[in-house]
Amino acid sequence: MEKEIAIKKRGGFKLIELLVVVAIIGLLSSIILVSVIAAKIRARDAKRLADLYQFSKALEMYFNDNKGYPTAPAGGVLLSAANVANMVPNYLNKMPVAPIPPDLPCSDASGKGNNNYWYEGDFTGNNLASAYTITFCLGGTTSNLGPGTHFLSGGALH
Repeated sequence: MEKEIAIKKRGGFKLIELLVVVAIIGLLSSIILVSVIAAKIRARDAKRLADLYQFSKALEMYFNDNKGYPTAPAGGVLLSAANVANMVPNYLNKMPVAPIPPDLPCSDASGKGNNNYWYEGDFTGNNLASAYTITFCLGGTTSNLGPGTHFLSGGALH
């Protein structure tokens, strides 16, 4: 009879055991969440760099055909099919668009250096430019570039 009573008393978990298990689960889930967020930032940055390399190759093809790059108003423009003429469909299927949601410090979608691609072409006459610069923002460290505003000029990242 005493054995039955002892077994019935031992049937559940103590409160401290449950709290330890909940704390371990919470710790593991927070580690996984941080890893997933970091992976998403790296994926968006990889897309940004792939977009820029693709666009720079299209600009080089444009240069070979036209002996210059597309021009842009002073201060540059948001990279779009309307703002950088004759790129779509002649050199690109579609104009690249920065991934969303933006990463810090790329917090705004408007203006140079935010979560967009900003094109500047140095006007030389004949509606052509001799050089170009595309300003963009990275959310994390990618390809030896830290987070923040960077630019692509002449096919090289800075």
